[in-house]
Amino acid sequence: MSEAHKFVWEGSIPLQIHLHQSEITTLPPPPPALVLAPRIGYLPLLISLIKPHFSTTLPPGIDTIWFEYKGLPLKWYIPTGVLFDLLCMEPERPWNLTVHFRGYPSNLLLPCEGVDSIKWSFINSLKEAAYVINGNCKNVMNMSQPDQAELWHSVLSGNLESYRRVSSKLKLGTFEDEYAENINPVSTKSQQSTEETEVTGQLKTGRIPVRLYVWTVNKDFDDLEDAPQIDNWDKVSYINRPVEIHKDDGKYFSLNDAVRSLLPEFFPGSSFVDEEDASINRSTGEEEENTCDPMSSFQPLENAEIKLVRIQGIEPKLEIPFSWVVNNLMNPEYFLHICVCLKVSEAKALQ
Repeated sequence: MSEAHKFVWEGSIPLQIHLHQSEITTLPPPPPALVLAPRIGYLPLLISLIKPHFSTTLPPGIDTIWFEYKGLPLKWYIPTGVLFDLLCMEPERPWNLTVHFRGYPSNLLLPCEGVDSIKWSFINSLKEAAYVINGNCKNVMNMSQPDQAELWHSVLSGNLESYRRVSSKLKLGTFEDEYAENINPVSTKSQQSTEETEVTGQLKTGRIPVRLYVWTVNKDFDDLEDAPQIDNWDKVSYINRPVEIHKDDGKYFSLNDAVRSLLPEFFPGSSFVDEEDASINRSTGEEEENTCDPMSSFQPLENAEIKLVRIQGIEPKLEIPFSWVVNNLMNPEYFLHICVCLKVSEAKALQ
């Protein structure tokens, strides 16, 4: 178990949560709630800590809990740490959020039925990751109820030992952390065999599930505090794109290489992406939302520049071997979440 992996699981974000003024029925208004939110967790899982703090001031009605940041409703199925990395270019501590218990914006957010919705969204992501890695999700589908419960509880409680014990049964594998790996996008037509090669007692696999959150800016900036803020989800391209590991005669594949090859629509010539494999939509309904895939929304851009890459709250050097990033910074559902800010000289969105 690497130190970096432990830090990911132990990472948390200090939140200062305010009740929306329209739902305050008492004077004086309640003070904000102060909470440490696990990076690998999800905002609705904090409700048991937050609701008692505000319960005496809420208006009558049925709870429909949701969060916003500077007027932007937050998507509950995106891990808390990813939301923070994406929306706070200059990290804000504590992170000031607003909670609502009424008026759920169903036109903007998918329905959330509490903890069960979070759990099944997590399991669905795990199934998708298993399919990317092994070409099927049988191991996840065939999990026993006790194992499934223990896996989910390990995420809720941040128990890495328990998680590793149960997740090892899924045989989703690890990736060789060497300086001699190359990664290229591949078509879903070429599936990895479930019979993998054993490496130091662990399963070696080639396909990596990656979830990208990409936004572009037209003006350059030197300080993050001067960077344009994301105030609308339409500005973020939410892309699921698998990549495959294979050798390349001693040349290691860097994070910079990975980002460029994952986004050939912004960096023409970096690699190819089969149109059928350009984006894999999650099975929890995100495809119904107004998100976009740059593969279909933008013309190729010759002058894109990577301004920022943020993973698990850090901004790793782009020269770092991508294999290290995969092994140490992956989320519990086996997806690597990467926030990417690109500067482009021109963005021609196709209408």
